[in-house]
Amino acid sequence: MPVELKVAPSDDWVPTLDDTPYQRIGGADAVMALAGAFYDAMDAHEPVLAKLHELDEQGRVNGGTRERFGLFLIGWLGGPQHYAERHGHPRLRMRHGHVPVDLSMRDAWLRAMGKALDARGVTGGLRRFLDDRFAQVADFLRNSEG
Repeated sequence: MPVELKVAPSDDWVPTLDDTPYQRIGGADAVMALAGAFYDAMDAHEPVLAKLHELDEQGRVNGGTRERFGLFLIGWLGGPQHYAERHGHPRLRMRHGHVPVDLSMRDAWLRAMGKALDARGVTGGLRRFLDDRFAQVADFLRNSEG
């Protein structure tokens, strides 16, 4: 069931130090649920992308990957920096350097995240902000033409 989000009356929300995406989305549990919904969408709709990850016995992206991404998102969205405390600096390009990230992989990632945001009921100014930021990061990680 989607979490109820706080939405500014004018729906032109932009993040501030006192009103971060982490807070707006609903905190740690909601961010972890978003990470889970992302990998669920990937498993269901983007099998080529899913197969780039460690899979569990059922052929789904495994729990460790889901947890690490959720912890990363918590910090990236303005919450506690648990990912960095456990795993060090994210170094996104280095950690993804072994995977060819071309336009099709970038787009598959963005489709899965879009489905996850839909599943979690993220709308309005928060959705526009997240769509833009996720697209920037996904494009930043491209390391291959095509």
